[in-house]
Amino acid sequence: MFKIKNRIINQSNPLFICEVGINHNGSFNEAKKLIDLAHKAGAECIKHQTHNVDHEMILEAKKTIPGNAKISIYDIIKKKSLPFSFEIKLKRYVEKKGMIYLSTPFSKEAAIHLNNIKVPAFKIGSGECNNYPLIEFICKFKKPIILSTGMNDLKSVSQAVKIIKKNKVPLALLQCTSIYPTPPEKVNLSILNLYKKKFKNIEVGYSDHTLGTASIYASISYGASIIEKHFTDTKKRKGPDIQCSIDYEELKNFQEYLKVIKLNKKLVAKKVLKEEIVTANFAYASVVTVSNIKKGERLSNKNIWVKRPGTGDFLAKSYKKLLGKKAKQNIKAGVFLNKEHV
Repeated sequence: MFKIKNRIINQSNPLFICEVGINHNGSFNEAKKLIDLAHKAGAECIKHQTHNVDHEMILEAKKTIPGNAKISIYDIIKKKSLPFSFEIKLKRYVEKKGMIYLSTPFSKEAAIHLNNIKVPAFKIGSGECNNYPLIEFICKFKKPIILSTGMNDLKSVSQAVKIIKKNKVPLALLQCTSIYPTPPEKVNLSILNLYKKKFKNIEVGYSDHTLGTASIYASISYGASIIEKHFTDTKKRKGPDIQCSIDYEELKNFQEYLKVIKLNKKLVAKKVLKEEIVTANFAYASVVTVSNIKKGERLSNKNIWVKRPGTGDFLAKSYKKLLGKKAKQNIKAGVFLNKEHV
């Protein structure tokens, strides 16, 4: 069983992680606005990114420019991250609204900070999937881990899983393609089936970087129980993750979709519901006469058939059983075949 706090997560009860990330552009007030909007759309879980540029990078990073940006990764994080001191306020703000607060640590110091503010679980990003020293360090906190696996092959993922399982930490694996944006043909949702076969007793999910929402809907049919996607109030906002983000209307629609899954999670016997009877009365067919039938005449496919409505004594399912029986009286054409007739 994989759960965060008391929230059990499985295929019949999937969780959407609404990643605010750095879409707030380093503004606490903008972060709050995004959280308010996500909550209004029905989000259960908000995810942040816990950065401190000097803890996670050296100055050489100023020469590295991501494919979805025009400035270095060092400058992006320096400009768009929130200080650790603001994160406890952000967590309280999220939890006050009844939502789960998660964050991704990008350094040992960030992991310590998140543990200190009592996050219920850790989300480890794809860039840290093969950062085995950091994964092993995070395992010491004995909190559930959700691990994204973009930019890693199966051998690399397997090593991370081995470390986490060795430390007896609950684990969920997310398929991810770290291309911004990800073309639909490179999403590779079939990896979820591979993970389920390769790694026993773990939940699988999907972290999305495509344009639009088609892939997150499709991931459910591949067995995803956790779905993660960046969130923004408007796609006109500036930032490296904006084009891959879900907006308010898209999030609201997806939450409604997940609600349907959750409402239908109980397995019950297939039976006619009492609320369906009013429909059945006109939608079913009954056995009727199609020609005049004389007393003593045998019923056949020449004098009886099945037609609507379904309010006769014999429904269509009884048709074959009636063939060959004798009529007890004269019966007119175009009427229900009733019990007193045979």
